[in-house]
Amino acid sequence: MARVGELGPSGGQGSNPFGFLGDLMKMFMAEGPLNWQIARQAALAVSTGGETESNVDPLDRLRLEELLRVADLHVSDATGLAVAQTGRIVAVKAVTHAEWAYHTLDHYRPLFEGLATALTTTPQEPGGGPARTGSPPSEPGSGTPADPFAGLFNAADPEAGLLGSLPQVLGPFFLGAQAGTLCGHLARQAMGQYELPIPRPLNDELLMVPSTINDFASDWSLPPDDVRLWVCLSELTHHAVLGRPHVRSRLEDLLGEFVRGFRVDPTALTGQLEQLDLGDPSALPELFSNPEALLGAVTTRAQHDVEAQLAALVSAIEGYVDHVVDSVGHRLIGSYGPLTEALRRRRVEATDADQLIRELFGLELSQQAYDRGTHFVKGVLERAGDEGLSRLWRTTKELPTPAEIDAPGLWLERIDLPDPRD
Repeated sequence: MARVGELGPSGGQGSNPFGFLGDLMKMFMAEGPLNWQIARQAALAVSTGGETESNVDPLDRLRLEELLRVADLHVSDATGLAVAQTGRIVAVKAVTHAEWAYHTLDHYRPLFEGLATALTTTPQEPGGGPARTGSPPSEPGSGTPADPFAGLFNAADPEAGLLGSLPQVLGPFFLGAQAGTLCGHLARQAMGQYELPIPRPLNDELLMVPSTINDFASDWSLPPDDVRLWVCLSELTHHAVLGRPHVRSRLEDLLGEFVRGFRVDPTALTGQLEQLDLGDPSALPELFSNPEALLGAVTTRAQHDVEAQLAALVSAIEGYVDHVVDSVGHRLIGSYGPLTEALRRRRVEATDADQLIRELFGLELSQQAYDRGTHFVKGVLERAGDEGLSRLWRTTKELPTPAEIDAPGLWLERIDLPDPRD
């Protein structure tokens, strides 16, 4: 394998030892910190597996709408929360895998752009120089963009020049591919829009994927209407909780803080680049397919604190949703026992997307995380009953801390103390 700087455009030493890579990188330049064209292409390719999808069967959509009306009444009664976020009636938006991926890519755009900005921003230079992003600066007095590769090739130290600019050059392409791939993988397994407990734009149309619901019912020999009703119950309960303004705001703030907390360490890429044969384009996908190349080495200590707070809030949300769905589902769904066992197995089967979700957003969605939420909710119910649990979503003050999610007694004690600010 050739080391960086040993090969020219045709495999030999040339006047520009990085000619091939420079030409290739020009293909990756995009407006802004993330290449949305690449993201959409990746989302389509992964979500469909390269196959043509059939349109949603209108009968599937109608049946979901009927069951959603039933679920709405029971969730509203069980939670005491307003289910609709806009004051309108919640409706079903039945979609294909590709449509789910496209909508999700758009809905998660603030998170992806916050992540991309953090990873394509050069840290501020000593002496107060401004940070630079992946968008090329303008030449002084020219009004035109400067050469985006100015400074990429440093004659005195070619490797340092390349490493210093690589996040800005490869970042938009790499992160676009990662965003699209993540949404594509999620689309292949999602039955509803809250596959991840992330707030969506204020809208009372719930994305549901009838083909995935039907396939899951068939794979586990379950009545399709039982699975449809479970999806409606789960989606509506998530929608009710995440529709609380203070819950939504807190979760968005934590997610945003986490993704903006990444920092680039260009030297971490040295080992990756030394293994690349710059005369062989097929070597580059290995770099793109490895999140650790750009992400694993840049996690900051502050992000670990945010991740702990995220884990506590998400565990509380999922534990509460499971409790509500269990209490209603046992009464309404005839195959509830076999259905929940199938769903439990679905949860514990880790996918490539699961690891990427944790790396990109700081969300821990393992079985242990769900169990933490379940134990918290049970602990509250044992000590304070339904009345105590109903306080969970009242105000920001009632949201549990990382310590309290493992000790519900501490949470109950704290929320009963008078606020010192009063």
